[in-house]
Amino acid sequence: MSARPKRKQRPAQAGEPAGQYDFSVLRELRKHHLLTIADVSERSGISPAVISKLERNQSLAELDTLFRLARVFGTNAADLLALAESRTAHKKDSARHLSGGFTFDEVDYANVRLLHGVARAGGAVSRPEIHRDDYEVCWVMSGHLRIQLPDERHDLRTGQALQFDAILPHSYEAVTDVEVLILHLAKPKRF
Repeated sequence: MSARPKRKQRPAQAGEPAGQYDFSVLRELRKHHLLTIADVSERSGISPAVISKLERNQSLAELDTLFRLARVFGTNAADLLALAESRTAHKKDSARHLSGGFTFDEVDYANVRLLHGVARAGGAVSRPEIHRDDYEVCWVMSGHLRIQLPDERHDLRTGQALQFDAILPHSYEAVTDVEVLILHLAKPKRF
């Protein structure tokens, strides 16, 4: 039995993603950081021609190239590759759960968890065991909510928000009927 010869992939045309990756994201990052191709080249040690070809999806990036370019933009190679790969939206359905008098509709992604909660006055919830090591933002859409942290208490009313480290023990109490949006934001990896 003979091995099938590998088909050679044709080079991508200008503006066409190189296979499953779209490195035009490099141009967006570069412009966001107010850098020219020459600036990126100088900071990364990658030739301007290679950067230009990547931005126009005319070549694929080597791992070392990704690493060096990622450093210019303050990220890592894995995150840069994920940006190049994830050029489509990710649709999810919400899930509903009840906890301590609160009804939550939740959508969970890799880097953010969103919860829309409603409760009648007197509803209270405290389940620190469900939290990852995230930042938590609570925004009161209507009503009066009390948040208890280890050494402080916050009373939030319509339009007010609070951010804190979600790993800290905390509880929510609906002082009046309340509607809240809660976001759990993944902490950035430092290494």
